[in-house]
Amino acid sequence: MRKFALFTTLAFSISAHAQITDPVATEVWNPIPRVVGFQGTSPIPSDAIILFNGTNLEQWVSDKDGSKAQWEVKDGIVTVKAGTGDIKTKQKFGSCQLHLEFRTPAVVEGNGQGRGNSGVFFQEKYEVQILDNYNNSTYPNGQCAAVYKQHIPLVNACKAPGEWQTYDIIFTAPVFNKDGVKVASGYFTVIQNGILVQNHVEIKGTTEYIGLPKNDAHGMGSIKLQDHGNPMSFRNIWVREL
Repeated sequence: MRKFALFTTLAFSISAHAQITDPVATEVWNPIPRVVGFQGTSPIPSDAIILFNGTNLEQWVSDKDGSKAQWEVKDGIVTVKAGTGDIKTKQKFGSCQLHLEFRTPAVVEGNGQGRGNSGVFFQEKYEVQILDNYNNSTYPNGQCAAVYKQHIPLVNACKAPGEWQTYDIIFTAPVFNKDGVKVASGYFTVIQNGILVQNHVEIKGTTEYIGLPKNDAHGMGSIKLQDHGNPMSFRNIWVREL
């Protein structure tokens, strides 16, 4: 009986393939992808939301109390003002594509996690680490481009201190049902300085410094940049909703 079923399935498969003789039969014409160009002469996609334009922090607030963001803006760059706390976007996002450029301090101070430390959080819960790991060792699941304490980056793609670096991050948000149960995991793909460092890795839950990830239900959330006490700088931050 099993042999007959296998033969029938195989015969049907061969027959189905054999019956298609016109290439038009396998053409799909809808939906038609919308056109996305660029904003002027810049490399920023036309449908991107500019989160930092080099002149102000109008798109950001303090994570502490929602007041005006206090980081320093100068010469098209925003730099962490230590002690003022994290900043987060006014707008909330789900799945998205984020581009940002960051620079660790040219004057090297500290080591391990104390050297050029920041981070970018999605929905205020899931962190991709930012750290100066140029000739600076730390625990690998906490180094630059790690999904903090969840996934070690494929390679160390860090540039030297004081050089501008890029992150291009694809974030797929987790999904929760009406009962608050997670029914689909989130994922990160991260490209650092043009090099793939996280390849569609599963987000296990919230970023936790101590303990294991949590999976409490939530909706969309802000993108957050971390004040870890180091004078980290950022520029050219934009996001595309997916």
